[in-house]
Amino acid sequence: MKAIGLMSGTSLDGADVALIETDGETISAFGPVGYRAYSSAERATLHAALAAAVDIVDRNARPGVVAEAEALITRAHVEAVEALIARNNLRRDEIGIVGFHGQTILHRPHAHLTVQIGDGPALARALKLPVVYDLRAADVAAGGEGAPFVPAYHRALALKSDTAGPVAILNIGGVANITYIDGETLIACDTGPGNALLDDFMLRQTGEAVDRDGALAARGTPDRGWIARALAHPFFALPPPKSLDRNDFAAFTIADMKPEDGAATLTAFTAESIARIVPLLPRPPRSWIVVGGGANNPTLLKMLADALAPARVITGNSLGWSGDAIEAQAFAYLAVRSLKGLPLTYPGTTGVKTPLSGGVLVRP
Repeated sequence: MKAIGLMSGTSLDGADVALIETDGETISAFGPVGYRAYSSAERATLHAALAAAVDIVDRNARPGVVAEAEALITRAHVEAVEALIARNNLRRDEIGIVGFHGQTILHRPHAHLTVQIGDGPALARALKLPVVYDLRAADVAAGGEGAPFVPAYHRALALKSDTAGPVAILNIGGVANITYIDGETLIACDTGPGNALLDDFMLRQTGEAVDRDGALAARGTPDRGWIARALAHPFFALPPPKSLDRNDFAAFTIADMKPEDGAATLTAFTAESIARIVPLLPRPPRSWIVVGGGANNPTLLKMLADALAPARVITGNSLGWSGDAIEAQAFAYLAVRSLKGLPLTYPGTTGVKTPLSGGVLVRP
């Protein structure tokens, strides 16, 4: 089946879109990918929605700017899919399903609460295609962490690439997470901040949304005292599965540092917090495959290689994967699994008691 997946991550940079062919078990072909960037005004609206979401107690509530952000997210994803279809001359009647993640604005699994904005029925009507959305809710309602959510797809990728285990697929978006694969063993968790702290710092200090190519951090010196204090946070000693909200580390601010030293400190913190998961795994991974926005940061990759040595650190792109679009591809894959009632999450990935499917299907 040809499926389109959509993902708007915690970095709040834009919507990724990707097409794959899959039966929900194996990946038969990778199709085209695309990206619809958010404007600075749209990012401001999304940041405002994140701030407003802290008071949400009903996952269906859309107070004030949150409703505005949901309309924005839905519209942007319609545009992303339409652009992919037009640019690649795709036939709409060949597309079996669209997997729509939406935008996470609140994630509190301990309170059985996770909120992804994005109007699935409106997306289906606009695209004239069936849509599976609200994929995390069932897992969280059943006591799972609701994240990380794409390990089933990571396992399919590893099998397709015949990667020797144990291997860790490391996705570095706003939050960093891993999938650990060793034969039948599948473990996943968030490891800590990915790009979120650095991106927010860059926006405050320089007006730029990201530290492009890690250039600013490469000129700085990490503050080892700050990093040691940050790594004392109890989250890093918790065994998997575990997950984070984007704002859980928002109080970890950098003060009285030059911009280059602040960027270097936050980049090193991300690398070293990822390394803290190694003693909590059954065996140290032999290889780490980095995907997501962090894979485009050479400074972060070098720090990761140092922190994770002697393991090999490579990027998904080096294996022929579309590193920036992997999560969008994953939600295409998960949408097909949802259609077939196959598990999306597992005890080792989110802590849910038994393998569990999920998602809501809506037809145009």
